[in-house]
Amino acid sequence: MPDVSALSVTHVPGPLLQAPVDLVAFVTYGDPTKDSIFKSADQALGGVLADVAKSESFEGKIGQSITVHTHGRIPARRVVVVGGGVRGEFTNPAVRDLAATVTQAAAKASATTLAFLIPQLGANREAQLLQHVAEGVHLGSYKFGRYLTGDEHKKPPTLRSFGIVTDPAPKAGKKPSATQQKAFTVAVTRGETIAAAINHARDLINEPAAVITPSALAADALAIAKKHKGSVTATILDAKKCAELGMGMFLAVGQGSAQESKFIHLTYKPAKKPKKRIAFIGKGVTFDSGGYSLKPSQSMEDMKVDMSGAAAVISAMDAIATLGADVEVHAVAACCENLVSGQAYKLGDVLTSMDGTTVEINNTDAEGRLTLGDAITYVRTKIQPDEMFDFATLTGACMVALGPYTAGVMSDHEALLKTWMNASERTGEDMWRLPLNGRLREQLKSPIADMRNTGDRFGGAITAGLFLKTFAKDTPWVHVDIAGPASVSSARPSQPKGGTGFAVATIVEYATRR
Repeated sequence: MPDVSALSVTHVPGPLLQAPVDLVAFVTYGDPTKDSIFKSADQALGGVLADVAKSESFEGKIGQSITVHTHGRIPARRVVVVGGGVRGEFTNPAVRDLAATVTQAAAKASATTLAFLIPQLGANREAQLLQHVAEGVHLGSYKFGRYLTGDEHKKPPTLRSFGIVTDPAPKAGKKPSATQQKAFTVAVTRGETIAAAINHARDLINEPAAVITPSALAADALAIAKKHKGSVTATILDAKKCAELGMGMFLAVGQGSAQESKFIHLTYKPAKKPKKRIAFIGKGVTFDSGGYSLKPSQSMEDMKVDMSGAAAVISAMDAIATLGADVEVHAVAACCENLVSGQAYKLGDVLTSMDGTTVEINNTDAEGRLTLGDAITYVRTKIQPDEMFDFATLTGACMVALGPYTAGVMSDHEALLKTWMNASERTGEDMWRLPLNGRLREQLKSPIADMRNTGDRFGGAITAGLFLKTFAKDTPWVHVDIAGPASVSSARPSQPKGGTGFAVATIVEYATRR
């Protein structure tokens, strides 16, 4: 897990405008001149803040921010005001972007310390706000620049302390109680742990496919198990062992590559008897050329991200083990490359899956469902979980339906689906249910095998889900298609361009908040 210790998140007792830091920041909703904190800051600065807000058309909208020099009128050198939108519509996870915006403003100003007054939304929301602020600080600081050689890219960040002010007007001499300080520490530690796992997943996704091979992912999983020795174990199955288990679909996808396919299985066990057994399954195609259904160059360029599901479940296990859970958790990833060679699988081939189902190949670029099908069978028969979830950059059709920022979710288990969607709402990861319409199964019929691996053009995301349901059988199961949000080309403050680490937060939330 990446080191977040270089930037500490601390508690600052306040008042905000008296904090002895380089930069102070706060949130305003709508018209800033009606905000009491804004008025106080403007008065302290001699009216400069209102003038700048007016000249820059700052209206407190989401995405807006202003920075003002204080010229010694208060201890801080700069004041940053960020827009929170409409107060009644503000959600806790939205503070991630606000904290990230403040962190980035501090970096531009070469500040080493700052104080941020969290939104005042009620005591019942404070713990989650603190967690999401801590997440935003580290997610907003993330950069993948190891291959950039200029001196400007080698400079370490200046910010060392991100202080959080929880009380806008504390009584003189009042200090937080031991209970309040403990709650603060727990929330911030949780946020930092989750952010570190997300950033680790981002690193795995952003690395070139020549670096993050199936073996490299296996080594990463082993390192996590070593770090959490006693609670986490790792099993890595090579191609020979997978063949003995009958994983004909998974092995076929990887047989065109010189890189050996690896099947990764991480297990977390709590100290006490677990309340449930949960499995998270990630698609681990470390590079997808499309096979003989070859992708055009532009579509292939970013196919190093096709292992984002595997990156998510592996990285999440680090956070789950760090935070602790009262459930037994398994992370499984079938990792391989889908390349073209004389050994590659071909259109028209008939593959035999681990559960004996035969599949006619009518598109070698629909490979993810093949690897997941065998992984789901392995989980269902060898682990026998109470619940299982899969995460995959599976279909372009899901992106057509929901756009680039929303994951499609499918399940025929209503209670499990509702619990999962509640967890995603708490984390702010955008997911939307798609119907698992059984009538579309007709598209998967084959004249020579039990089924074929793709259906028709229309409903492509759903037929992929129906394909996977074949192997899930009666085990409670949720399919999450992360093809859109796994990687973004349009950045936001807490989410730079490239791999996002999407689903890590919800996986950790689901496993540790039961």
